[in-house]
This record gives sequence, structure tokens and C-alpha cells, in this order.
Amino acid sequence: MTYESDVLRDWYLLFHYGSPAEILHGAGFETGGLPARCLEFPVTTVEAAQQNSPIGRALDLGCAVGRSAFELSRFAGEVIGIDFSASFIEAAELIRNEGQSTYRRYGEMHLPETLEARRPGGIDPDRVSFEVGDAMSLRHDLGTFDLVHAANLLCRLPEPERLLARLPELLNQGGRLVVATPATWMDIYTPRAKQPTGLTLDYLHQHLDGNFELLTVAELPFLIREHQRKFQLSTSQTSVWARR
Repeated sequence: MTYESDVLRDWYLLFHYGSPAEILHGAGFETGGLPARCLEFPVTTVEAAQQNSPIGRALDLGCAVGRSAFELSRFAGEVIGIDFSASFIEAAELIRNEGQSTYRRYGEMHLPETLEARRPGGIDPDRVSFEVGDAMSLRHDLGTFDLVHAANLLCRLPEPERLLARLPELLNQGGRLVVATPATWMDIYTPRAKQPTGLTLDYLHQHLDGNFELLTVAELPFLIREHQRKFQLSTSQTSVWARR
């Protein structure tokens, strides 16, 4: 699946910015039967590592269309959001600059309708910047961060170990790392030889324990609408680590 498609961009704009009523419109079911906060995933992963005091810099890897980067800016002085998809970054940057962006929600897939994604209130867009980049080959002048957030990214990388090897130099001592992943390892994204041979959390321990301490692990649910009769309900294992 290409992350440059207009349809996928629309799905993610609804996923990141849609209200419960907008996401579930026409679905025939209500939020009462869904896991708590499954419609707020770009917020809940940020909350998983939020500290009581403000921090300096945060990095959002695989930021998609930008909601989690905006949420990080509520307590970080500077946030850099990076995604491999130019289409996603273009949408995030439009919301940052203009405060909104139109997109399509699908009733039946051949019958889209126009909605508007709005920048969340209470944030300073000047704290946030977006750029196209490869999480496996990040530019060398990024500097260091007090928090690195990587949600639903790891199992979409062709060589995830390249990112894991880079993480220690990106985090300041005591800084937090959030790795959220549904662990949907598929050969189309990650060749079999590059996938974990056991549980994903064990794989993370193998690559992170020398430089990080595991603080918490939680299963955070998320719901992505494709159209009014097709939704993806998943959980993402969200581990929070502290840089030693």
C-alpha cells in the first residue's frame, strides 16, 4: 500500500482530526460498544509519556498528518514531525499554517463527501515543524530530544533495526521514548529476515535494554474508518522507555 494515495491521506485525516460523530456517521453503531478512547489514539499515545513539567524538544517519527505532533507541543517547546509520505506532510503543514484542511470522508467508497480537519485548540503552531524523512535514515543534524514518539511505525519499516540503533543518540539522558506498535509484521513492508523472531516486546528489549529502561507497557486501542461499513479496530502495544 502506498502512503501517497489521496484515499489513505483522507482516512488518516479523519483518524487524526475527526470527531466521534464524524468518524461513526452512517456506521450503524455508537461509541458505547467500542473500547474507551479508541477514537483518540494520536492523543493517548502522547499522554502515555507526558511528564508533569514542560520539556524542551520532542520528535514525532511517523507523524502522519500531524495530530500527535500538535499534542506534543502542549508541553514541548519545539516539536519536529517527520514522515516518509510527502502527501501526509503536505496535509500536516497545511493544517499548521492555515489552521484547517478539507478532505473526503467515504460513505460508500464511490460517494465521498467533504469534511474539514481543524488544528486542535490551545497549541502554538510556531512550536511545530514538519518534514519528509526516512525514520531509518534520519538526517544527522537533528540534534537531541527530551522525548521521541513513534506510533504505529516500527512494523512498517523495511529495516526497523536501523531506527532502533539510532535512538540512543537522539535521546537526552532521562528522556522518554514512546514506541507504539500493533506488531502487524507483513512481508510487504518488512522482509521476513528483518522481522522479530519472537514477541515484539522481547525484540525491543533485545535492542533497547543497553541504553533504555522500560517504564510502562499498555495496550492502546484505535479505530480507523475506511468507509461507513468498514472499520479497522486494533490495539497498539505502547511501551515507554527512559534513556539511561
